[in-house]
Amino acid sequence: MKAPVQALAWLGRHGTRAVALSAFIGMALPPLSALFRPFVEEAIFCLLVLAFLRVAPVDVLTRLRRPRLVLLATIWIVLAVPLILGAVARAFGLPSVSPDLAVALFLVTAAPPIMSAPAFVSLLGLNGGLSLALLIVAMLVTPLTVPLIGEVVLGQALPISSVSLAVRLVLLLAGTAGLAWVIRRIAGADRIAARSREIDGLSVILLLFFAVAVMDGVAASFLARPGVTLAILALSFVMAFGQMAVTRIVFRKASPDDGFVLAHAAGNRNMGLIVAALGGTLPDLAWLYFGLGQIPIYVLPLLLRPMAGKLAQAARSE
Repeated sequence: MKAPVQALAWLGRHGTRAVALSAFIGMALPPLSALFRPFVEEAIFCLLVLAFLRVAPVDVLTRLRRPRLVLLATIWIVLAVPLILGAVARAFGLPSVSPDLAVALFLVTAAPPIMSAPAFVSLLGLNGGLSLALLIVAMLVTPLTVPLIGEVVLGQALPISSVSLAVRLVLLLAGTAGLAWVIRRIAGADRIAARSREIDGLSVILLLFFAVAVMDGVAASFLARPGVTLAILALSFVMAFGQMAVTRIVFRKASPDDGFVLAHAAGNRNMGLIVAALGGTLPDLAWLYFGLGQIPIYVLPLLLRPMAGKLAQAARSE
């Protein structure tokens, strides 16, 4: 067992590089993408369990006892940002000119932060407590905000059941948090803390699995229409960086490490959650955006690691 444990620890130490590479492995291995795709939900479930396990409950409770920053960030990320961008899109007639891109805009703004956000934050060396607290609150309010945002962005009611989505989210959160609590009780908090690198390594493996699964069909698009595909890829980076930059400005009075965590949450959205709520069917360009939109999510930790490292060091020295 020593070799696998050491391998997981090595992956945990080099997590950002491994995660960035995994986004491209999915495009390079189309048959593997088709094989993994049916198990995306299982991968998300396991990632969230690891996120709950990796973050000490006291860190989350500390944030929720002083909820002002979490609540303000939630309102900004899942309500203000999509409503502002949706109003701009409607003003320029995007839903009628390009319905596919309007759906893509809806996906990348209405969705809550990615479920693996706490895992990414931990890989960057920052405390995942704020990220996980924000994720929990954002997911709980998503069933209320998504239909409203759909009306603004798309101009019509979406085929989505808020009740079923709310039940699904509650069950998912309760199930993953409960399983992580059981594991923590059995293993002990000290042992969990001592194995943080190995847990990060497991997160990297699951992120690789998820990345390969959602890239199904992307490689074929690159071959058939490279110009359109590259344009969608560029747009996905613009949306990610843009939401991060504006969020960091809006929350400039927060501590640098907290501001970084909030910006990361705003720029990395769980589009898969909305896709699942829509029955897994999307217009052509919107599905392409969904696949390519994972690349910034996986590459940004590598690009932002130097900045995050300085922030983590500064936070520890305070």
